[in-house]
Amino acid sequence: MKVCVFGVGAVGGTVATRLLAARADEISLVARGVQLQAIRERGLTLIAGGKELKAEAGVVTDDPSTLPPQDVVLVTLKAHAVPGAAAAIARLVTPQGCAVFLLNGIPWWWPHGLPGTSGTLPLLDPHGALQNQVKPERALGCVVLCPCDIVAPGVIVNAGALQLVIGEPDGASSERIEAVATMLRRGGVDTKVSGDLRRDILQKLVSNAPGNTLSALTRLDFGGLGSDPDLCELSAKVIREVLAIAAALGWDLHATIDVERVARRNNPGQRPSMLQDVLQGRPLEVEAHLGQLQAFARTAGVAVPTIDMLLPLVRGLDRSLRKA
Repeated sequence: MKVCVFGVGAVGGTVATRLLAARADEISLVARGVQLQAIRERGLTLIAGGKELKAEAGVVTDDPSTLPPQDVVLVTLKAHAVPGAAAAIARLVTPQGCAVFLLNGIPWWWPHGLPGTSGTLPLLDPHGALQNQVKPERALGCVVLCPCDIVAPGVIVNAGALQLVIGEPDGASSERIEAVATMLRRGGVDTKVSGDLRRDILQKLVSNAPGNTLSALTRLDFGGLGSDPDLCELSAKVIREVLAIAAALGWDLHATIDVERVARRNNPGQRPSMLQDVLQGRPLEVEAHLGQLQAFARTAGVAVPTIDMLLPLVRGLDRSLRKA
């Protein structure tokens, strides 16, 4: 299979290193800046479980138009950067191929395949570029369960499990989803196929919406958040609001979530993705984590006072980072 990892940050670098080291498929990378230079000079290094895995990238570029058509494009950009890459992604995917979106939060393709829904989510695909160029029927979704962090250009630490949960937007079983899962597994990536990916997305958001948001605002890692009673209480309020939104959307997760346990987080040293972005002065995935949840709440008539209070703060932080 021809497979392109489009965006070699923490998650993309983790997956790319595994796939390259396995040498089971034809892997190309799209990277930029110091990460691109480091990969060209030294390859990728993944540190996981006290061991180092090194991999050389035969094809790495910052210009995706130089690559041949791909059977699978693994899109590992941050959610706010994906619409701007829509044309490049669309050109890369073969007519029979697909793009797999490894995204945090609510994905742009969410309405596709849901009864009574259609169109775009303006907060996530503002000008419809993904809807009209990539097209949701050519997309697969993915939930990433992988605490990882870039510690130096080309060097990623994976401090825990690496599992991808992939699925069709409409929840159907398909040949292409099985083919992608098989490719990832032979590349050394633990991969699960989900028949209800939106449930998996919401289940992760129960933790990510408060964790990423509060960590970004306070610059505390999960250990710092979990040891502060007031922040734990604030986190629990967000969790309850996310659960209420999920239930209104048709996925009642109350019985599966221990709110207090999730709010207390016991992961000292773990830096969620939005904290990593703040510390590097990069834009934040505000809309995928909180903005779209608030939009869902408004449509469903669900009161979310804590999200309403936090969202302007994180949007303001994001604006300040974009101006820096």
